[in-house]
Amino acid sequence: MIRRLWRAYRGLRLGTRLALGLGVLSLVVFAVVGTVLTAYMRDYLERQLADQMKLVQVVQSKDAAAHGTVQRKPYYGWYTAVYDVSGGSADLRTPAEVPADSRSLTELARTMARSEKDITRTVRIGGHGPYLLRACAVEPGVVLVSAAPMGDVEDTVDQLVTVQVIVFGLALAALVVFGRRMLRRGLKPLSDMASTAHGIASHDLTESAARLPLRADGRDGGQEVAELRTAFNTMLEHIDASLAVRAEAEQRLRRFVADASHELRTPLMSVRGYADLFQYAAANEPAERERHLARLRAEAARMGGLLDDLLLLARLDADEVEAPLRREDTDLTELVRQAADAFRAGHPGHPLTLRAGPAAVRAHLDPQRVRQVLDNLLTNAAVHTPPGTAVSVTLSGTPEAARVSVADTGPGIPAADRERIFDRFYRVDKARSRDRGGSGLGLSVAASLVRAHGGTVELTGEPGATVFTVTLPATGH
Repeated sequence: MIRRLWRAYRGLRLGTRLALGLGVLSLVVFAVVGTVLTAYMRDYLERQLADQMKLVQVVQSKDAAAHGTVQRKPYYGWYTAVYDVSGGSADLRTPAEVPADSRSLTELARTMARSEKDITRTVRIGGHGPYLLRACAVEPGVVLVSAAPMGDVEDTVDQLVTVQVIVFGLALAALVVFGRRMLRRGLKPLSDMASTAHGIASHDLTESAARLPLRADGRDGGQEVAELRTAFNTMLEHIDASLAVRAEAEQRLRRFVADASHELRTPLMSVRGYADLFQYAAANEPAERERHLARLRAEAARMGGLLDDLLLLARLDADEVEAPLRREDTDLTELVRQAADAFRAGHPGHPLTLRAGPAAVRAHLDPQRVRQVLDNLLTNAAVHTPPGTAVSVTLSGTPEAARVSVADTGPGIPAADRERIFDRFYRVDKARSRDRGGSGLGLSVAASLVRAHGGTVELTGEPGATVFTVTLPATGH
């Protein structure tokens, strides 16, 4: 039974449980207050009755001393008896106003004979109810015993208990009802947050682009609820940000897989086509076979380069413990001069200007990878500009960083394409052939390698000019 009640209690809502708990606590408080108040009232009324009996016994003692017994009639319902006590016996003087069962009065008289102070005692006399007995000495060997009914005291106490039960009951009911209403109002922000959580639970989190449209609003509930609301909304913002990052990553992954498949399809088709030529035209002239083999080698090299770039990007993205960098103290000035010389030799149709100071710019980096970054940026300038376009490389350094800028005076990059210029397989000119435009991984590889070195690469410029600026941490100047 108790277990069922406990399970039923635990199944109630928090506001109802708090209201019931408040009601039980109030009931205990009311019971303690009522008990203390009733005991105090009973004691007070008994002391008042005892004081009244003391005053009455002063007069009765004089009457008993003058006439041997109390001749004056006591109050209605009161009893008065005078006893002669000697040794262990107590003899009642007559006439006397005593109940039929006067043993309690006689016993109190015997006790009074051995006491030096007046004695007060509460007894229950058969057939008459509770009485307050008081004994006092009239003279040596003579004891006056008075008995006053306590019916009025009992009635007063009973009325007080009745009033307390009614008042405390009404107060308890009002406290539970209004307390539950106030608690429900105070807990409403928590209910709203629970509704928000249910709404989020019913939201399809597998959708890529949807932000969570729900937030916990309101100002009620106090500081604790406000802190919980703030933490709840912060959690939702974090979930939103995580979902956005996940959606962007999924979109980029789909685009990457599609672009990689598309890029690999072309050389594979070429390899398959030349393989078919060998199968069906094995008797070709040696010169033609050599030309086909050269094309096969070129397509295989192109596919190998593409796979190498993809592998490098994957290793950089994975942030491996052993990063694919072999850092050493390098003269960046000499590295830029080598890249400039290689560019002049490979692209004689693009005049190159090198601006570098006479002092060496030292940096702790992987010279092979930084050379790859410079080659990619210079090749990008040559491939995406018409012949005769001027290209310039500027090197500058401070004790904190080294900067290399690669600029050209070509048509520039449209503003709409600048945000995605470092995305993988992205081309500004979608119609450009792969033989001339490359695979779209050069700038992505360059940006990833610069980030792996702890640096940044930025694109600036305007129509008629394009500038890529690489910033790398330096070890000295």
